[in-house]
Formats: sequence, C-alpha cells, structure tokens
Amino acid sequence: MNAEDLAQEHIRSLSPYAAGFQPQGDGWTKLNTNESPYPPAPGVAAAINGELDRLHLYPDPTSSGFRRAVARHCGIGEDQVIVGNGSDDILNLLVRVFGGPGRLTGYTIPGYSLYPTLIAMGGGEGWAIEFDRSMTLPVASIVASATQLFFLTSPNAPTGVVFANALISEVLRSYPGILVVDEAYADFSGENAAALLADHPNLVITRTLSKSHGLAGLRVGYGLASPGVIDLLDRVRDSYNVNRLSQAAALASIADQNHFKANLARVLKTRETCSTFYRDLGWFVYPSSTNFLFVEPRDGSGRTGPGVSESLFEFLMAKKILVRRFPSHALTSGFLRFSVGADSEMRILNQAVQSWLRKE
Repeated sequence: MNAEDLAQEHIRSLSPYAAGFQPQGDGWTKLNTNESPYPPAPGVAAAINGELDRLHLYPDPTSSGFRRAVARHCGIGEDQVIVGNGSDDILNLLVRVFGGPGRLTGYTIPGYSLYPTLIAMGGGEGWAIEFDRSMTLPVASIVASATQLFFLTSPNAPTGVVFANALISEVLRSYPGILVVDEAYADFSGENAAALLADHPNLVITRTLSKSHGLAGLRVGYGLASPGVIDLLDRVRDSYNVNRLSQAAALASIADQNHFKANLARVLKTRETCSTFYRDLGWFVYPSSTNFLFVEPRDGSGRTGPGVSESLFEFLMAKKILVRRFPSHALTSGFLRFSVGADSEMRILNQAVQSWLRKE
C-alpha cells in the first residue's frame, strides 16, 4: 500500500503551513512569532487550577460562558459570537462553509500565509490580490474578484498597516461574498471593524487571545458575525473544539481589563521607542498598528534589498536572536519582521543591529 496514492489529489500537492521557528534550549531572544512578552492575567492560573479536578469531564461544547463574555465586551448578541481553538480554527470553519471545491476564495499578498493553505486543504481555489509598496487597500479589485469568500488581515501581517473602517465599509457595500476581517492584532490598533457588523451581514471578524492577552500556548480565538453566519459555522464546528482549561483561562483573561490594558500600554510604548530607533538609522519602517515592526534594513554602505535582509537575519540567528524573514515575494523579501518584546529583549536586538552595521 502506498498511502500517497490513496490520498485525495489536492492533498498530495498541498504545501503545509510553515510556522515560525521554535528554538530548543536556553539563551534565545525570541522575536519571530509575535507572542506577548508578558504573562497573562494573574487570575488565569487560578482559573486553570480550578478546573484540574474536572478533566475527566468534557468541556462546554459551545464555550457558552466565554461567548457571553465576548458578546458583552463587544456590545453584541451571544448569537453573534463563535469560539475556536485559536482564530485559525474559525478561519478553517469559514473555508468549510463558504469555500471548497468549485469555489474561489480570495486573500491579499502580503497577508497571513495560512490562508492559501486552508483553501488548498478544502479543495478550493485561491484568488490572490497583490498590494504594492504603498499598502493601499485595493477596494475595486476585491469587489470585482470572482470570489465567494475573501480574507483581509487588518492590521496587515506582516507589514502592520491597518485599514480604515471607511475603506472596509466601501468593500462591504459592493462585495457580494463574505468578507473576513482578520483582526488578530486589532487590540494594538486604534480602530477595529466591530462597529460595521450591524450594517453589514456579510462581514465576519476573527480575533485571538494569543497576542494581546498572552495566551498563545492555550489557543483561544473567536469570531463575530451575523446570527445566520454563526449558525452555519456552528454546524461544521468540532463538538468540543475548545478544551476546559482554555475556556477557563480565556474567561479570566478577558475579565481582567486592568491587567490587559497595562500590558498593552507597555507594548505600545516599546513599539514606538523601537520604531524611532530604526527610523533614526535611516531605515524604512511601516507604520505599525500591531505588536511587531516591519523594517527594511539598510547596511553600512546604504544598500537595501533581499541580500541585505538575509545578511542581517543570519547575523542575528548566529547571536541566537530570532526574527522573521519573508523571502518569497518581491515586496517583502528586503524586509524583516521584529516582534515587540520586553525592553530588555529589544535592547539585545538593537545592540546586535548596531554590531552588524559596524561589521563586528
């Protein structure tokens, strides 16, 4: 038996999603996967401990407690919320319902590189729309696309650029399919699309607690949409898609808004300090509405480009400093993405960059 021959054709040609490098051992400065540099709210550990004697029981299948908390937090109905095993789970449900064989699903480049993988997993066909360096939202191209489902990351990954609600609303008014605004980083931005839900039943918003809430290790996300869309997503959702410990932790985290806001303020302050540092070096830095910076390195001779970004990437790796490089596209190949870590981590990164510039 050859398992490859028995697999579905679209799976045989599938390229799996490449997650950020996870180092083994100590001594690394990890700034490549946009995790929070700070631990979650103190109540999270207590909430998890409170569930340990119930692990023999299945979790709440609909995550109803957290759904209610999200609904209150967002000022919408509980029937407009769905909870997932990370926001990636919600993205997968959307492809199950609105994508698949014979259907086109759109996304932007650059954007979250999981989208084409999910589309291919479902046997559908992707429709890519490319940004230029200005990162201006291509409203007309999205509206004119022959897609039934379109993924838009706002703020964008990996550039960090956020798209104004006025532009997103312009898309929603004319686009005949489901527009998914992936707001994994929206907490770090001054704007989000939740206010558009009331007027646009074709809008879906996805969010995660991995970044701003510091719960990446527990995988909790949620989606916001019209009751009709949520009902469809619930039909294809795995029965117990969010475990008991994650539900308890998510509730405790979202309840402690003081801790959340304090950590958010720390990240934003560090982001601005580091952004100024790189601009003062003469480097181009996209205006970030996220917990990372997308920078175009310039070497000591003033050169930029893929070779320069690769040189700095390898230099940092040799010093056990992890950042992210995106070499597969012309727009991103000359850039590096730096997650915003604690101030001590950013000092290590900045000092290493200065050493690279001095060719030490």
